[in-house]
Amino acid sequence: MSARLADLLPDDDIRLDAPPLRWGIAGPGVIAADFATTLLANTAQRLAAVGSRSPERAAAFAARFDAPVAGGYDVLTRDDVDVVYVATVHPAHAPLALAAIEAGKHVLVEKPFATSAAEAQRVADAARAAGVLAMEAMWTRYVPTYRVLDRVLRDGALGTVTTAVASVGWGVPRGAAGRLTDPATGGGVTLDMGVYPLWFAQFATGRATRIAAFGRRRGEVDEEFAAAIEGGGGRLATVGSTMAATTEGHAEIAGTEGRAVVAGHLVFPLGFDLTTRSGTEAWRDERLLPGRGGLAWQAAALAGYVADGVHDSPLHPLADTIALATAMDTIRAAI
Repeated sequence: MSARLADLLPDDDIRLDAPPLRWGIAGPGVIAADFATTLLANTAQRLAAVGSRSPERAAAFAARFDAPVAGGYDVLTRDDVDVVYVATVHPAHAPLALAAIEAGKHVLVEKPFATSAAEAQRVADAARAAGVLAMEAMWTRYVPTYRVLDRVLRDGALGTVTTAVASVGWGVPRGAAGRLTDPATGGGVTLDMGVYPLWFAQFATGRATRIAAFGRRRGEVDEEFAAAIEGGGGRLATVGSTMAATTEGHAEIAGTEGRAVVAGHLVFPLGFDLTTRSGTEAWRDERLLPGRGGLAWQAAALAGYVADGVHDSPLHPLADTIALATAMDTIRAAI
């Protein structure tokens, strides 16, 4: 490395004070509330409208966050909305994104971007045809930890990357009702928490070329999986996710010259530890926005891209989104 690890900043630093856009929120649930909280507290972005199947829920959310307009999803196509954040249940992601794109809006779509690679491709094609920015809300990719780790990988500090390991599990009691266990709402572990270790594997070893996966079901949805993945250049990853138990969220990347281990949970990283033949150094996020406060980074990134006329995220482009959806298709089919 050309500089002390502790002093590194991302090459493509995202500004939290990126020029403001007027945001509409589709789906006033828990994740949308966390997003709105950090959007207003940590960025220059503005909340313009809230849309829901339930106008009453939209109105309550709008009152909580001082949004001027609330109603059905149609309010998100108003002229005073620049970008729509889609935070509904998974099966509604693609239809709502397509409707927003047709109205000329940029879209930030919660993970998973869609429930299949075919759906993801349709949204990507529509965004390109309309000349708007469509971006998967893979928020971990935009936090400082992973932007600095990306720089470390590109600078060759690990030598040639050979393997990656990642797992995420949050226990959901058997018999519990809710979105995760309901096939009608896109339930199952792969489309939910499983997307994070799969993204990490892709980040570390490239888009998957081969996947061998095993898993178990809980009723009509997938409960857990373990997958062996071959990425670009023959690099390998082992990935797991479960809602049968809670795991520590471990993630690491190994190469011919060393390894990097994410500090804290994969989804909520504090930084990482880099071990090479020279010893071990720690990089910690001094600009840490705790918990889901880190959602602010992806919103600021999108606003910056729009200001610069960029129509595809350079950090998590649509090609990566579609590759990730393809991997999820493969794993769900195997289970």
